[in-house]
Amino acid sequence: MRIGLAVGDLRGPATAEELARQVRSAAERGLSSVWASQAFGWDALTALAVAGVQVPQIELGTAVVPVPQRHPLVLAGQALSVQAATGNRLTLGIGAGISMMVTDMYGLPADRPAARMREYLSILRPLLRGEAVSHQGETLTAVGQVGVATATPPPVLLAALAPAMLRLAGELADGTVTWMTGPRTLADHIVPSITKAAEAAGRPSPRLVAGLLVSVTDDEHGVRGRIAEQFGLAGQVPEYRAVLDRERAAGPQDVVIAGDETQVERQLRRLRDAGVTDFFAAPFGSPAEQDRTIEVIAALARTTRSRHGRRGTYGAR
Repeated sequence: MRIGLAVGDLRGPATAEELARQVRSAAERGLSSVWASQAFGWDALTALAVAGVQVPQIELGTAVVPVPQRHPLVLAGQALSVQAATGNRLTLGIGAGISMMVTDMYGLPADRPAARMREYLSILRPLLRGEAVSHQGETLTAVGQVGVATATPPPVLLAALAPAMLRLAGELADGTVTWMTGPRTLADHIVPSITKAAEAAGRPSPRLVAGLLVSVTDDEHGVRGRIAEQFGLAGQVPEYRAVLDRERAAGPQDVVIAGDETQVERQLRRLRDAGVTDFFAAPFGSPAEQDRTIEVIAALARTTRSRHGRRGTYGAR
């Protein structure tokens, strides 16, 4: 299991300089990847371009960009621009978005998310390959082509939980990326569902990327309490509530990784055993608390890399 790090708004407000520092710190510590989310601050793709051009080698991923408000021609151009700027290191994680935000903030329809996403991917993937499209479909019209010199098509991951979206991720994407999803749900539902879909479609084994809040702490109870306060509203959003219900969790505080070094290592092993191929940690707390967490996560990645000879790999099987 490769280990990466969340950067940007998920860890708190960040300047361009701080973004670059976070990415550089992850690279220098030997972590495999950095992941930017799309919220109400930095545009995730722009953030990765700004920081990525300053830091070579490390993989850059979005987790995730919601697509209803970005036409596939627009997103293809953005993704390929990041590819060209950063030496083709982008992994493009996309999702259907939180339905309440899609409708209330943007005035866009959010019904039939899997059907809409299937049509979206059928346009996006050819565009990322530089192919021209002429599509007049049920939910989208797209006529055109995108070309950015030196850019190669990035891998595409699809945020998925429901069976229909997991089948789609296995058939048309390169894997899935999850947030706030615990080991029980990953092992019993997400991993077997997407793997079965990929096999049925004759596609390679999918990539399974999981992201969780992480805190290396001597006050696990206190950390979980703070997370309940800061992220409690997320537990009321239907999309996240569905994830938490599958995990039998009362709220986000029940699916974080928290505890001392030994406890954190044990919880990471549970994710590996669930079938996760890549994990990204979103360090929680004050700058000092985040630094402690990052040091432990990086040490685990270094230790296992030396054992297995793979960059940032944790407990590879």
